[in-house]
Amino acid sequence: MGEFDLIRRFFTRPAAAPGVALGVGDDCALLQPTPGMQWAISSDMLVEGRHFFAGTDPQRLGHKALAVNLSDLAACGARPRGFTLALALPEANEAWLQTFAQGLLQLADAHDCPLVGGDTTRGPLNLCVTVFGELPTGQALLRSGARAGDDLYVSGHLGDARLALEALLGRIQLPQPLLQAAQWRLEQPTPRVALGLALRGIASSAIDVSDGLLGDLGHVLRASGTGATVDASIAITLIAACADSEGANCQFDLDFLRQCALAGGDDYELLFTAPAALRSAVAQAAQACCTAVTRIGRIEAEPGLRLVDAQGQALDARRYASFDHFG
Repeated sequence: MGEFDLIRRFFTRPAAAPGVALGVGDDCALLQPTPGMQWAISSDMLVEGRHFFAGTDPQRLGHKALAVNLSDLAACGARPRGFTLALALPEANEAWLQTFAQGLLQLADAHDCPLVGGDTTRGPLNLCVTVFGELPTGQALLRSGARAGDDLYVSGHLGDARLALEALLGRIQLPQPLLQAAQWRLEQPTPRVALGLALRGIASSAIDVSDGLLGDLGHVLRASGTGATVDASIAITLIAACADSEGANCQFDLDFLRQCALAGGDDYELLFTAPAALRSAVAQAAQACCTAVTRIGRIEAEPGLRLVDAQGQALDARRYASFDHFG
């Protein structure tokens, strides 16, 4: 099977979506912007051995390749409009490609986000997606909008993906049901696109949690010129897998749970701020999207990140450093 047969068989689809004048099959895709809207564009790369294990289920891998990019659009408050895929493969394995494409395109269809182009080549397994979204001009959620007095929220749960990673690396042991639940969160994250759209006009800033809660919050604080206090005890309760009814979390010490919740990465939840006066609006937006959100702290004028425990005692935030590819 040649390169162009591969593209035609697994990644070319007959119908174009609204806003896509020309999709897969030419030198460039042609996208038609909606009047009064801005483009939101993001790229992410997934490399075997760095972002995912060799042998990862290709359907989940296809899902995640697009999900991590849709998460960026969610953090900006943008609606997906299309994406490109650059795919390096060690071989053209038809069964692998069929399953990968299924996971990729199922998520794309769920968000009305068509594949409009890309590239394929032979090489170590490497997936690079560039996603295109749009939103009304001037309404983007940015990292730079947090203000002193704002509440600090996170969607969903934190730390499940890190829990799965530690188990898959053989550093901890988990009961099989718990491992399956955590591994699902690692390999098939849910992009919070609907929540991002609902938070336009409510949230003052936003970012998606990809490298760890505290590290990603640091980007917001630097961009906004503010500081924050975070309640670590609330963050810990957001480890859904550790809250398993069988009490499997009893084997983990408090510091490990903090590492998972505060520095774990791969959560792809939304971390956002909003004025305290808009708490009811935040709750209504979350309810409309069927997505839980939890208030975990506050934004303050004094620069720096302050971490406290359940009793309000200060913790050393430097113990919970987020992932850095070149750190």
